Amino acid sequence: MLTKRKKQTVVKTIQRHAKDTGSSEVQIALLTKKIDELASHLKKNRKDKHSRRGLLQMVADRHKMVRYLKRKNEDKYKIVAKKVGLKK
Repeated sequence: MLTKRKKQTVVKTIQRHAKDTGSSEVQIALLTKKIDELASHLKKNRKDKHSRRGLLQMVADRHKMVRYLKRKNEDKYKIVAKKVGLKK
């Protein structure tokens, strides 16, 4: 689970301006952080099927946001992908 402090550090690295908390770039970064933490949880708890389902939903949501960002502004997509560590 993301703590308030971890969430703030992620937002500060990606945000466009001082009060930006909901742009697609920030949402992608936060989802990526959540996915990483949940993936490490699932490595320890292999039989946790409910969390696995949540992980798959988060990955699908992030994929939708990434496609949207790539379609709207490819330059910002490349910057976010590099900062967050997306494969494509």
